[in-house]
Amino acid sequence: MTTLNQVRKNSLPGADDITRVQLTNGITILTRSNYNSPSVVISGYLSTGSLFDPNEKLGLAFFTSLALMTGTARRNFQQIFDNLESVGASLGFTSGVHTTGFGGRALAEDLPMVLELTAEVLYHPGFPVDQVERLRAQILTGLAIRAQDTEEMASLTFDQMVYAGHPYSRPEDGYVETVREISPDDLIAFHQLHYGPRHMVIVIVGAVTATQVVDEVSRTLGEWHNPAQPDAPELPFLEPLSVEKRQHIAIPGKSQTDLVMGSNGPTRHAPDFVAASLGNNILGQFGMFGRIGDVVRERSGLAYYAFTSLNSGVGPGTWEVSAGINPTNLEKTIALVKGEISRFVTELVNPEELSDSQANYIGRLPLSLESNGGVANALINLERFKLGLDYYRGYSDLVKQVTREQILLAAQHYLNPERLAIASAGPAI
Repeated sequence: MTTLNQVRKNSLPGADDITRVQLTNGITILTRSNYNSPSVVISGYLSTGSLFDPNEKLGLAFFTSLALMTGTARRNFQQIFDNLESVGASLGFTSGVHTTGFGGRALAEDLPMVLELTAEVLYHPGFPVDQVERLRAQILTGLAIRAQDTEEMASLTFDQMVYAGHPYSRPEDGYVETVREISPDDLIAFHQLHYGPRHMVIVIVGAVTATQVVDEVSRTLGEWHNPAQPDAPELPFLEPLSVEKRQHIAIPGKSQTDLVMGSNGPTRHAPDFVAASLGNNILGQFGMFGRIGDVVRERSGLAYYAFTSLNSGVGPGTWEVSAGINPTNLEKTIALVKGEISRFVTELVNPEELSDSQANYIGRLPLSLESNGGVANALINLERFKLGLDYYRGYSDLVKQVTREQILLAAQHYLNPERLAIASAGPAI
Protein backbone atom coordinates (compact mmCIF):
# COMPACT_ATOMS: atom_id res chain seq x y z
CA MET A 1 0.00 0.00 0.00
CA THR A 2 1.41 3.41 -1.02
CA THR A 3 1.58 5.90 1.83
CA LEU A 4 1.02 9.67 1.57
CA ASN A 5 4.69 10.16 2.45
CA GLN A 6 5.73 7.94 -0.47
CA VAL A 7 3.47 9.88 -2.84
CA ARG A 8 5.05 13.14 -1.71
CA LYS A 9 8.56 11.74 -2.14
CA ASN A 10 7.76 10.42 -5.62
CA SER A 11 6.54 13.85 -6.69
CA LEU A 12 10.11 15.09 -6.20
CA PRO A 13 12.68 14.65 -8.99
CA GLY A 14 14.27 11.21 -8.93
CA ALA A 15 16.05 8.61 -11.01
CA ASP A 16 12.77 7.41 -12.54
CA ASP A 17 11.84 10.80 -14.05
CA ILE A 18 15.22 12.47 -14.62
CA THR A 19 17.01 11.52 -17.82
CA ARG A 20 20.80 11.85 -17.71
CA VAL A 21 22.83 11.32 -20.89
CA GLN A 22 26.47 12.04 -21.64
CA LEU A 23 27.44 12.81 -25.23
CA THR A 24 30.69 11.52 -26.71
CA ASN A 25 32.19 15.02 -26.66
CA GLY A 26 31.77 15.29 -22.86
CA ILE A 27 28.51 17.24 -22.53
CA THR A 28 26.17 15.93 -19.82
CA ILE A 29 22.43 16.42 -20.41
CA LEU A 30 19.83 16.28 -17.65
CA THR A 31 16.15 16.72 -18.41
CA ARG A 32 12.76 16.32 -16.75
CA SER A 33 9.39 16.75 -18.44
CA ASN A 34 6.67 19.03 -17.10
CA TYR A 35 3.58 19.70 -19.21
CA ASN A 36 1.84 22.03 -16.76
CA SER A 37 2.97 24.96 -18.91
CA PRO A 38 4.05 25.16 -22.57
CA SER A 39 7.50 26.53 -21.73
CA VAL A 40 11.01 25.25 -21.10
CA VAL A 41 13.87 26.45 -18.93
CA ILE A 42 17.46 25.98 -20.06
CA SER A 43 20.30 26.11 -17.54
CA GLY A 44 23.89 24.94 -17.57
CA TYR A 45 27.56 25.65 -17.23
CA LEU A 46 30.95 25.21 -18.86
CA SER A 47 34.04 24.25 -16.92
CA THR A 48 35.85 27.57 -17.04
CA GLY A 49 35.95 30.61 -14.81
CA SER A 50 38.15 33.07 -12.98
CA LEU A 51 40.45 30.28 -11.75
CA PHE A 52 42.11 30.68 -15.15
CA ASP A 53 42.46 34.48 -14.92
CA PRO A 54 45.99 35.90 -14.67
CA ASN A 55 46.27 38.35 -11.77
CA GLU A 56 47.12 41.24 -14.08
CA LYS A 57 43.94 40.63 -16.12
CA LEU A 58 41.58 39.52 -13.37
CA GLY A 59 38.01 39.66 -14.66
CA LEU A 60 38.89 38.10 -18.03
CA ALA A 61 36.57 35.09 -17.68
CA PHE A 62 33.74 37.35 -16.48
CA PHE A 63 34.31 39.84 -19.33
CA THR A 64 34.44 37.02 -21.89
CA SER A 65 31.16 35.49 -20.71
CA LEU A 66 29.30 38.80 -20.92
CA ALA A 67 30.81 39.56 -24.34
CA LEU A 68 29.51 36.34 -25.93
CA MET A 69 26.15 37.93 -26.69
CA THR A 70 27.59 41.08 -28.29
CA GLY A 71 27.73 39.46 -31.71
CA THR A 72 28.67 36.34 -33.64
CA ALA A 73 30.10 35.60 -37.09
CA ARG A 74 26.51 35.61 -38.44
CA ARG A 75 24.55 38.03 -36.26
CA ASN A 76 25.23 41.36 -34.64
CA PHE A 77 24.17 42.39 -31.16
CA GLN A 78 20.80 43.75 -32.26
CA GLN A 79 19.95 40.74 -34.40
CA ILE A 80 20.63 38.35 -31.52
CA PHE A 81 18.25 40.15 -29.20
CA ASP A 82 15.65 40.73 -31.91
CA ASN A 83 15.61 36.98 -32.62
CA LEU A 84 15.04 36.23 -28.93
CA GLU A 85 12.51 38.99 -28.37
CA SER A 86 10.43 38.01 -31.41
CA VAL A 87 9.49 34.73 -29.71
CA GLY A 88 9.54 35.97 -26.10
CA ALA A 89 12.67 33.97 -25.28
CA SER A 90 15.75 34.85 -23.21
CA LEU A 91 19.38 33.77 -23.07
CA GLY A 92 22.30 35.01 -20.99
CA PHE A 93 25.80 34.13 -19.78
CA THR A 94 27.88 34.98 -16.75
CA SER A 95 30.98 33.60 -15.06
CA GLY A 96 32.08 32.61 -11.57
CA VAL A 97 35.21 31.08 -10.08
CA HIS A 98 34.84 27.55 -11.44
CA THR A 99 32.24 27.80 -14.17
CA THR A 100 30.69 29.95 -16.84
CA GLY A 101 26.95 29.64 -16.48
CA PHE A 102 24.16 30.17 -18.96
CA GLY A 103 20.40 30.19 -18.76
CA GLY A 104 17.32 30.96 -20.77
CA ARG A 105 13.58 30.47 -21.20
CA ALA A 106 11.39 29.85 -24.22
CA LEU A 107 8.19 28.24 -25.38
CA ALA A 108 8.78 24.55 -25.97
CA GLU A 109 8.27 25.00 -29.71
CA ASP A 110 11.17 27.50 -29.78
CA LEU A 111 13.68 25.27 -27.99
CA PRO A 112 15.47 24.31 -31.26
CA MET A 113 16.00 27.98 -32.14
CA VAL A 114 17.33 28.89 -28.68
CA LEU A 115 19.73 25.92 -28.70
CA GLU A 116 20.93 26.88 -32.18
CA LEU A 117 21.63 30.39 -30.94
CA THR A 118 23.36 29.05 -27.83
CA ALA A 119 25.62 26.92 -30.02
CA GLU A 120 26.35 29.82 -32.36
CA VAL A 121 27.29 32.10 -29.47
CA LEU A 122 29.52 29.42 -27.94
CA TYR A 123 31.16 28.36 -31.20
CA HIS A 124 31.59 31.63 -33.07
CA PRO A 125 31.44 34.76 -30.88
CA GLY A 126 32.57 37.80 -32.80
CA PHE A 127 33.70 40.08 -29.95
CA PRO A 128 33.12 43.24 -32.06
CA VAL A 129 35.39 45.99 -30.80
CA ASP A 130 32.68 48.66 -30.47
CA GLN A 131 30.45 46.37 -28.40
CA VAL A 132 33.40 45.14 -26.33
CA GLU A 133 34.33 48.71 -25.44
CA ARG A 134 30.74 49.52 -24.55
CA LEU A 135 30.66 46.46 -22.30
CA ARG A 136 33.99 47.42 -20.73
CA ALA A 137 32.52 50.82 -19.83
CA GLN A 138 29.56 49.10 -18.18
CA ILE A 139 31.83 46.78 -16.17
CA LEU A 140 34.02 49.69 -15.07
CA THR A 141 30.93 51.62 -14.00
CA GLY A 142 29.83 48.60 -11.96
CA LEU A 143 33.24 48.42 -10.29
CA ALA A 144 33.09 52.14 -9.47
CA ILE A 145 29.67 51.62 -7.89
CA ARG A 146 31.04 48.61 -5.96
CA ALA A 147 33.80 50.79 -4.50
CA GLN A 148 31.14 53.08 -2.99
CA ASP A 149 28.87 50.28 -1.73
CA THR A 150 29.52 49.56 1.95
CA GLU A 151 27.94 46.10 1.82
CA GLU A 152 29.91 45.05 -1.26
CA MET A 153 33.21 46.36 0.10
CA ALA A 154 32.76 44.68 3.47
CA SER A 155 32.07 41.37 1.70
CA LEU A 156 35.05 41.79 -0.65
CA THR A 157 37.36 42.61 2.26
CA PHE A 158 36.06 39.63 4.25
CA ASP A 159 36.88 37.29 1.36
CA GLN A 160 40.38 38.71 1.09
CA MET A 161 41.00 37.99 4.77
CA VAL A 162 39.38 34.57 5.12
CA TYR A 163 40.82 33.35 1.79
CA ALA A 164 44.23 34.99 2.01
CA GLY A 165 46.57 33.46 -0.58
CA HIS A 166 43.74 31.42 -2.13
CA PRO A 167 42.05 31.97 -5.54
CA TYR A 168 38.73 32.56 -3.78
CA SER A 169 40.14 35.83 -2.41
CA ARG A 170 39.91 37.39 -5.89
CA PRO A 171 36.68 39.01 -7.13
CA GLU A 172 35.45 37.34 -10.33
CA ASP A 173 34.69 40.68 -11.98
CA GLY A 174 38.21 41.97 -11.31
CA TYR A 175 39.40 45.45 -10.46
CA VAL A 176 39.34 48.68 -12.45
CA GLU A 177 43.04 48.43 -13.31
CA THR A 178 42.85 44.77 -14.42
CA VAL A 179 39.72 45.18 -16.56
CA ARG A 180 41.37 48.11 -18.34
CA GLU A 181 44.23 45.79 -19.33
CA ILE A 182 41.96 43.27 -21.09
CA SER A 183 41.98 43.60 -24.87
CA PRO A 184 39.56 42.16 -27.47
CA ASP A 185 42.37 39.79 -28.45
CA ASP A 186 42.48 38.54 -24.85
CA LEU A 187 38.78 37.70 -25.04
CA ILE A 188 39.32 35.80 -28.30
CA ALA A 189 42.30 33.88 -26.91
CA PHE A 190 40.49 33.01 -23.66
CA HIS A 191 37.47 31.75 -25.58
CA GLN A 192 39.51 29.68 -28.03
CA LEU A 193 41.48 27.96 -25.27
CA HIS A 194 39.01 27.56 -22.42
CA TYR A 195 35.58 27.17 -24.01
CA GLY A 196 34.76 23.58 -24.87
CA PRO A 197 32.32 20.73 -24.23
CA ARG A 198 34.39 18.74 -21.74
CA HIS A 199 32.60 18.75 -18.34
CA MET A 200 29.84 20.97 -19.77
CA VAL A 201 26.38 20.42 -18.27
CA ILE A 202 23.05 21.43 -19.80
CA VAL A 203 19.69 21.04 -18.05
CA ILE A 204 16.34 21.42 -19.81
CA VAL A 205 13.05 21.24 -17.91
CA GLY A 206 9.56 21.75 -19.28
CA ALA A 207 7.07 20.69 -21.93
CA VAL A 208 9.41 18.45 -23.92
CA THR A 209 10.25 14.77 -23.92
CA ALA A 210 13.66 13.44 -22.97
CA THR A 211 14.10 12.16 -26.53
CA GLN A 212 13.44 15.63 -27.95
CA VAL A 213 15.96 17.21 -25.59
CA VAL A 214 18.73 14.71 -26.27
CA ASP A 215 18.14 14.92 -30.03
CA GLU A 216 18.21 18.74 -30.08
CA VAL A 217 21.26 19.09 -27.86
CA SER A 218 23.07 16.43 -29.91
CA ARG A 219 22.15 18.22 -33.13
CA THR A 220 23.28 21.66 -32.00
CA LEU A 221 26.15 20.95 -29.60
CA GLY A 222 27.14 17.33 -30.18
CA GLU A 223 29.81 18.09 -32.79
CA TRP A 224 31.61 20.70 -30.68
CA HIS A 225 35.20 19.79 -29.82
CA ASN A 226 38.17 21.64 -28.35
CA PRO A 227 41.17 19.33 -27.89
CA ALA A 228 43.15 22.17 -26.29
CA GLN A 229 40.63 22.77 -23.50
CA PRO A 230 42.55 22.46 -20.21
CA ASP A 231 41.34 20.93 -16.98
CA ALA A 232 40.81 23.28 -14.05
CA PRO A 233 43.82 23.73 -11.78
CA GLU A 234 43.77 22.06 -8.38
CA LEU A 235 42.66 24.30 -5.54
CA PRO A 236 45.41 24.90 -2.98
CA PHE A 237 44.89 23.92 0.64
CA LEU A 238 43.29 26.69 2.68
CA GLU A 239 44.72 27.11 6.16
CA PRO A 240 41.91 27.93 8.64
CA LEU A 241 42.18 31.19 10.53
CA SER A 242 44.44 30.88 13.59
CA VAL A 243 43.98 34.41 14.91
CA GLU A 244 41.42 37.17 14.63
CA LYS A 245 41.77 39.41 11.59
CA ARG A 246 40.13 42.79 11.32
CA GLN A 247 39.96 45.51 8.67
CA HIS A 248 37.79 48.58 8.08
CA ILE A 249 37.33 50.24 4.70
CA ALA A 250 36.66 53.95 5.05
CA ILE A 251 34.22 55.31 2.46
CA PRO A 252 33.61 59.06 2.81
CA GLY A 253 30.06 60.36 2.81
CA LYS A 254 28.40 57.20 4.10
CA SER A 255 25.98 57.14 7.02
CA GLN A 256 25.80 53.34 7.43
CA THR A 257 28.45 50.76 8.25
CA ASP A 258 28.14 47.23 6.89
CA LEU A 259 29.77 44.42 8.81
CA VAL A 260 30.74 40.89 7.74
CA MET A 261 32.38 38.58 10.25
CA GLY A 262 32.95 34.85 10.27
CA SER A 263 35.35 32.13 9.26
CA ASN A 264 35.94 29.21 6.95
CA GLY A 265 33.02 26.86 6.35
CA PRO A 266 32.38 23.40 4.89
CA THR A 267 32.52 22.33 1.27
CA ARG A 268 29.24 21.10 -0.18
CA HIS A 269 30.66 17.56 -0.03
CA ALA A 270 31.63 17.71 3.66
CA PRO A 271 29.99 15.03 5.86
CA ASP A 272 28.88 17.74 8.30
CA PHE A 273 27.41 20.06 5.65
CA VAL A 274 23.74 19.33 6.46
CA ALA A 275 24.37 19.70 10.20
CA ALA A 276 26.19 23.00 9.61
CA SER A 277 23.38 24.18 7.34
CA LEU A 278 20.70 23.44 9.93
CA GLY A 279 22.87 25.09 12.55
CA ASN A 280 23.19 28.17 10.37
CA ASN A 281 19.40 28.29 10.05
CA ILE A 282 19.09 28.35 13.82
CA LEU A 283 21.90 30.83 14.32
CA GLY A 284 20.81 33.47 11.85
CA GLN A 285 18.16 32.53 9.27
CA PHE A 286 14.93 31.09 10.64
CA GLY A 287 12.04 33.34 11.60
CA MET A 288 13.31 36.86 12.30
CA PHE A 289 16.84 35.76 11.30
CA GLY A 290 17.43 33.36 14.14
CA ARG A 291 19.43 34.02 17.28
CA ILE A 292 21.62 36.69 15.68
CA GLY A 293 18.63 38.63 14.38
CA ASP A 294 16.91 38.33 17.73
CA VAL A 295 19.77 39.54 19.91
CA VAL A 296 21.31 42.15 17.60
CA ARG A 297 18.27 43.61 15.88
CA GLU A 298 15.12 42.78 17.82
CA ARG A 299 16.29 42.97 21.45
CA SER A 300 19.23 45.40 21.21
CA GLY A 301 18.07 47.52 18.26
CA LEU A 302 21.64 47.85 17.01
CA ALA A 303 21.20 46.82 13.37
CA TYR A 304 19.00 47.58 10.38
CA TYR A 305 19.49 43.94 9.39
CA ALA A 306 21.46 41.03 10.83
CA PHE A 307 21.63 37.44 9.59
CA THR A 308 24.02 34.57 8.92
CA SER A 309 24.87 32.66 5.76
CA LEU A 310 26.62 29.40 4.98
CA ASN A 311 28.28 29.58 1.57
CA SER A 312 29.42 26.18 0.31
CA GLY A 313 30.57 24.86 -3.06
CA VAL A 314 33.17 22.56 -4.55
CA GLY A 315 35.89 24.29 -2.53
CA PRO A 316 36.11 25.65 1.02
CA GLY A 317 33.14 27.78 1.98
CA THR A 318 32.46 30.46 4.57
CA TRP A 319 30.20 30.81 7.59
CA GLU A 320 29.34 34.50 7.88
CA VAL A 321 27.39 36.98 9.96
CA SER A 322 26.27 40.12 8.09
CA ALA A 323 24.81 43.28 9.58
CA GLY A 324 24.00 46.83 8.55
CA ILE A 325 24.41 49.23 11.45
CA ASN A 326 24.77 52.78 12.63
CA PRO A 327 28.56 53.42 12.73
CA THR A 328 28.36 54.20 16.46
CA ASN A 329 27.08 50.67 17.09
CA LEU A 330 29.96 48.81 15.42
CA GLU A 331 31.84 47.67 18.53
CA LYS A 332 28.67 46.75 20.43
CA THR A 333 27.46 44.68 17.47
CA ILE A 334 30.76 42.82 17.14
CA ALA A 335 30.71 42.03 20.87
CA LEU A 336 27.11 40.75 20.74
CA VAL A 337 27.82 38.55 17.70
CA LYS A 338 30.90 37.08 19.39
CA GLY A 339 28.79 36.36 22.45
CA GLU A 340 26.16 34.51 20.41
CA ILE A 341 28.84 32.51 18.59
CA SER A 342 30.42 31.61 21.96
CA ARG A 343 27.07 30.30 23.17
CA PHE A 344 26.50 28.46 19.90
CA VAL A 345 29.79 26.54 20.10
CA THR A 346 29.44 25.60 23.77
CA GLU A 347 25.75 24.72 24.17
CA LEU A 348 23.45 22.30 22.39
CA VAL A 349 20.66 23.97 20.43
CA ASN A 350 17.33 23.28 22.09
CA PRO A 351 15.10 20.50 20.70
CA GLU A 352 12.42 22.94 19.51
CA GLU A 353 14.93 24.98 17.49
CA LEU A 354 16.13 21.83 15.76
CA SER A 355 12.66 20.40 15.05
CA ASP A 356 11.43 23.79 13.72
CA SER A 357 14.44 24.07 11.39
CA GLN A 358 14.05 20.49 10.18
CA ALA A 359 10.37 21.09 9.42
CA ASN A 360 11.30 24.31 7.64
CA TYR A 361 13.89 22.57 5.43
CA ILE A 362 11.61 19.66 4.58
CA GLY A 363 8.58 21.86 3.96
CA ARG A 364 10.27 24.38 1.69
CA LEU A 365 11.86 21.80 -0.64
CA PRO A 366 8.63 21.04 -2.58
CA LEU A 367 7.94 24.79 -2.83
CA SER A 368 11.36 25.37 -4.40
CA LEU A 369 10.54 22.73 -7.03
CA GLU A 370 7.16 24.09 -8.13
CA SER A 371 8.61 25.95 -11.13
CA ASN A 372 10.64 24.74 -14.09
CA GLY A 373 13.39 27.10 -13.00
CA GLY A 374 13.46 25.62 -9.51
CA VAL A 375 13.71 22.09 -10.87
CA ALA A 376 16.45 23.11 -13.33
CA ASN A 377 18.47 24.65 -10.51
CA ALA A 378 17.97 21.50 -8.43
CA LEU A 379 19.21 19.27 -11.26
CA ILE A 380 22.25 21.50 -11.78
CA ASN A 381 23.13 21.01 -8.11
CA LEU A 382 22.70 17.24 -8.38
CA GLU A 383 25.28 17.14 -11.16
CA ARG A 384 27.70 19.78 -9.90
CA PHE A 385 28.00 18.25 -6.45
CA LYS A 386 27.56 14.59 -7.51
CA LEU A 387 24.66 14.09 -5.11
CA GLY A 388 22.92 11.31 -7.03
CA LEU A 389 19.63 11.44 -8.93
CA ASP A 390 17.59 10.30 -5.92
CA TYR A 391 19.06 12.87 -3.51
CA TYR A 392 15.80 14.82 -3.17
CA ARG A 393 13.80 11.64 -2.56
CA GLY A 394 15.96 10.95 0.50
CA TYR A 395 16.35 14.58 1.56
CA SER A 396 13.73 14.56 4.34
CA ASP A 397 15.33 11.51 5.96
CA LEU A 398 18.77 13.13 5.67
CA VAL A 399 17.52 16.24 7.46
CA LYS A 400 15.61 14.32 10.13
CA GLN A 401 18.72 12.32 11.03
CA VAL A 402 20.71 15.38 12.12
CA THR A 403 21.10 15.59 15.89
CA ARG A 404 21.75 18.45 18.28
CA GLU A 405 25.17 16.94 19.01
CA GLN A 406 26.09 16.93 15.31
CA ILE A 407 25.18 20.61 15.03
CA LEU A 408 27.36 21.44 18.03
CA LEU A 409 30.30 19.51 16.57
CA ALA A 410 29.91 21.28 13.21
CA ALA A 411 29.77 24.66 14.93
CA GLN A 412 32.89 23.86 16.97
CA HIS A 413 34.66 22.69 13.82
CA TYR A 414 34.13 25.92 11.87
CA LEU A 415 33.40 28.73 14.32
CA ASN A 416 35.70 30.15 16.97
CA PRO A 417 34.81 33.56 18.43
CA GLU A 418 38.51 34.30 18.93
CA ARG A 419 39.49 33.39 15.33
CA LEU A 420 37.16 35.41 13.13
CA ALA A 421 37.70 37.59 10.11
CA ILE A 422 35.94 40.90 10.82
CA ALA A 423 35.44 43.26 7.88
CA SER A 424 33.52 46.52 7.94
CA ALA A 425 32.99 49.37 5.50
CA GLY A 426 31.52 52.79 6.10
CA PRO A 427 32.60 56.18 7.44
CA ALA A 428 36.07 56.40 8.96
CA ILE A 429 36.43 55.12 12.50
